[in-house]
Amino acid sequence: MSNTSPTTSFSPRFIVIGLDDNEEQCFPLEVQEKIRKGCIFSGGIRHHTLVQSLLPEQAEWIDISVPLNAVFEQYRNKQEIVVFASGDPLFFGFANTLKREFPQAELELFPYFNSLQVLAHRLQMPYHDMKVVSLTGRPWKGFDCALLERTPKIGVLTDRKKTPAVIAQRMLDYGYNHYRMFVGEHLGNKELEQVRSFALTEVANQAFTFPNNILLVGEEKKLRMGHPFGIADEQFELLNGRRRMITKAPIRLATLSALELSRYTSFWDIGFCTGSVSIEAKLQFPHLEVTSFEKRAEGKALLQINSQRFGALGLAPIIGDFMTLDLTAYPPPEAVFIGGHGGALHAMIEKVSRILSPGGTLVFNAVSPQSKQEFIQAAEDCNLSLQPATKITVDLFNPIEILKATSPIY
Repeated sequence: MSNTSPTTSFSPRFIVIGLDDNEEQCFPLEVQEKIRKGCIFSGGIRHHTLVQSLLPEQAEWIDISVPLNAVFEQYRNKQEIVVFASGDPLFFGFANTLKREFPQAELELFPYFNSLQVLAHRLQMPYHDMKVVSLTGRPWKGFDCALLERTPKIGVLTDRKKTPAVIAQRMLDYGYNHYRMFVGEHLGNKELEQVRSFALTEVANQAFTFPNNILLVGEEKKLRMGHPFGIADEQFELLNGRRRMITKAPIRLATLSALELSRYTSFWDIGFCTGSVSIEAKLQFPHLEVTSFEKRAEGKALLQINSQRFGALGLAPIIGDFMTLDLTAYPPPEAVFIGGHGGALHAMIEKVSRILSPGGTLVFNAVSPQSKQEFIQAAEDCNLSLQPATKITVDLFNPIEILKATSPIY
């Protein structure tokens, strides 16, 4: 019989107090009492500066800095820790990190207004209809989606890299110039606080201090214009001017319908050429993560030109032979369109079928009886279920058959 007893994980108790950027912090009596009775305190360097004069004489301070694992190790042998955080600790804040790292811990929260609320207050602007996006150490995806959805009012948390100037330039590059930007700096600091308003074209020449955040307010008339459903073929920049090297608008829309992209979050466009399918997919389904593959090196510049022309943010071309690419670096597809196969359709379908999500959709536009038969045979060989096909003829071009197969649901 073993003498060892099971180990138990100890979770400290956290008292999390929200701050603004005021050099003279003024807390309610209840919070003052928590601080007076505390022994172990933690927060960022800036937080320490703000509250240092209020801490008990023998207080121990733990700096919150990366790597966070080292901070958490210091927390683990403490009984109770008073943590200072910016604004509302549950609003993209440190309380969420604590809940994730110490799921059994008891939390007591004393929030302040978050920085976007404070900015709205300074502007006397209602914010119940504001969509919030955080770019603090995060990718552009959420922000891009808000623009693609023509969101009228967007609150953005910035960082030292994704500054107001960088954000404004991205918006201008993709044609989203119908917003006005309000920037709040050092909100709550009596000496340094500044709130300013700009047209996007004015932002690049401005200097901003950190921390800051922004509110974007769109012009209602331009927001209503939205994105076209079915971009005219002649509006795209074409590969060497070749009109045949694009999926025609009626076929493009029927293809997107067959892909059922509203059900999915990850879409692969293989052989994107002009990028028309990728762009149309992103415009109509802003939530979608689109991964676009093209063998020809010219495709990179072509996709950049067309995606900026139509405001399709977030598209990044993958250039190279799909059949030799290591696909593990990309989000697994739930829907795939094969726009070009370079004579290796069967092998390509085999490769796709191995990573296509259960219940996923594969679509191919066959231009000949031979390519149709090859798709059908490959789908059967890979245990994909064939779905009803659609035949379309556009102008004087040859008929195209939109073929569809789905992967089994295990």
